[in-house]
Amino acid sequence: MRLVYLVLDGVADRLSDQETSLSMARKPFLDLLTRGGACGAVYTVGKGVAPESDAAVMSILGYDPHVSYTGRGPIEAVGAGVSFVEGREVAFRANFATVDPGSGRLVDRRVGRSLSTEEARELAEALDGLRLGVYGGYVKVKATVGHRAVVVIGSEVMSLSDEVDNTDPAYRKVGTISVAEKVFQPYVKKSTPLSPEQSAQVTAELVNEFTRKSIEILDKHPVNKARESKGLLKANVILVRDAGSRLPKLPSISKLFNASFGSITEMPVENGIAKILGMRTVEMPPPTEDKASDYSIRLDATLKLLKEVDVVYVHLKGPDEPGHDGDLKGKIKAIEDIDKFYVKELLDSIDLREIAILVTADHATPPAVRAHTDDPVPLLLVGGEVIPDKALRLEERTCYELGSIGVLSHGWEILPKILGIIRS
Repeated sequence: MRLVYLVLDGVADRLSDQETSLSMARKPFLDLLTRGGACGAVYTVGKGVAPESDAAVMSILGYDPHVSYTGRGPIEAVGAGVSFVEGREVAFRANFATVDPGSGRLVDRRVGRSLSTEEARELAEALDGLRLGVYGGYVKVKATVGHRAVVVIGSEVMSLSDEVDNTDPAYRKVGTISVAEKVFQPYVKKSTPLSPEQSAQVTAELVNEFTRKSIEILDKHPVNKARESKGLLKANVILVRDAGSRLPKLPSISKLFNASFGSITEMPVENGIAKILGMRTVEMPPPTEDKASDYSIRLDATLKLLKEVDVVYVHLKGPDEPGHDGDLKGKIKAIEDIDKFYVKELLDSIDLREIAILVTADHATPPAVRAHTDDPVPLLLVGGEVIPDKALRLEERTCYELGSIGVLSHGWEILPKILGIIRS
């Protein structure tokens, strides 16, 4: 039996909430699946951990990020097609952001989500190849989607290290992963070495010099002058996080689960993970305002891949962004759009006797918190000989309390359990 593994990015809210985005959304087709399937819940990286997407996705695909991971920066670089040299270069995930140049106070970590990909590319070109003036340092910058970018910092004369902290104050680096801060001061952080090694100290200095120069160059860039004249926020600093200096060495996901995998992704981090794990990757165009068209494209790709592989991993960004923006209505609408334009059409196109559907999230992004939290997320399996349980709607507490799959302690438990069920 084949499987569609559907991940709704950040779809969950707090388990303790009386009402959530999922409970308020009109989602007849996801609820139809719930009534016909078995539910549960999962702590994607573990209890007490509010994970970033990279660690969460690695985990729900079967890999313990604490053991096998080398950081988000390299993953984003692979996903964006940016090369880096181990030992001489360090890759980072980056955001264009808005800062008050005088005080260093962050006005908005994502430029109000108003920066177009085209604008970001122009700004990235102004920084790409920048010489830092110390330690033979230089920078590669590539814009990806909207405010997002990849930054690679290198040195022609010194060894560098990924043991440096983030300049993005919203995330704290813990080992090879970053954890969302519950509260943070809205200022650009100085990068600090996380190891006494000279290579870490040099890298932190290069990062801080890049921050200084990025503000100097971007603040007066024509793109930002034009934005300012329109009353828009300037994209005048780049925040970096999740340093990594090498790619993880992992068994392919096909070998791990004795099944062929394909992926449909919208963002560089998920695309990078899929490539590193050896999946057949299909990159999607960035999401637009035309959700009917967006999800039609993603559905067509899903159906095509189902003819070629055993498991199709589909990662839809929709609910996460309004969660970060504190936009409850927007998050509800994102869920309803997926239900109407993707799930409904998927159900009309497949036979659940032959193809199972697994639905979950990589993490919770409650609008009331505007950040990832450590809450468990719902898990739903339907198709084949799966026996329905008492859960009637896809909601956090319903799946947690009534689901026959139970509550899984880690995301890497999902695929062994689910594949075991549908193969039995």
